Amino acid sequence: MIPTRRSLSATAALAVVALAVAWLVGTVHAEPAIRAVGPIGMTVADVERSAAFYSEVLGFEKVSDVEVWGSDYERLQGVFGLRMRVVRMRLGDELIELTEYLTPRGRPIPVDSRSQDRWFQHIAIIVSDMDQAYDWLRRHRVEYASPAPQRLPDWNPNAGGIRAFYFKDPDGHPLEILAFPPDKGRRSW
Repeated sequence: MIPTRRSLSATAALAVVALAVAWLVGTVHAEPAIRAVGPIGMTVADVERSAAFYSEVLGFEKVSDVEVWGSDYERLQGVFGLRMRVVRMRLGDELIELTEYLTPRGRPIPVDSRSQDRWFQHIAIIVSDMDQAYDWLRRHRVEYASPAPQRLPDWNPNAGGIRAFYFKDPDGHPLEILAFPPDKGRRSW
């Protein structure tokens, strides 16, 4: 702990600063402590409806379903009087958390949202067959965000040949399905 008393001598103060700088310099080259991204969190209006959509239409599996409240959560979220239900769902190795604020209720996504808006976020779901996945989504009457699957142009060597389609979940969150050609994407996909 760094002393804060005014009687601290200038020499002692310089020594503390030197130690702090040495510690910071030593940590700059250290391996980062960050290892992975945890669940992607999304706020929803009705967690039952959203969980059903993600499981029945997109193949996610429900992993947990909890209701939380109390001062610790209020401080963590910065929301007074908070009570929320959080459903964690898995697709492959990836997790999402669907959170419904039971109190206080949140606001919906603005109707005029566009992909260049800073609040715009989306989840990309990898599929092995774009035509089959697109047909499945059509049969489940998802709301389109793009007119149809599109093939990314070959002038972009990293993305050329990838097929993509944007649609929305019941709350209007943008989602994307992606199909990679054999020479692109992770082997696990």
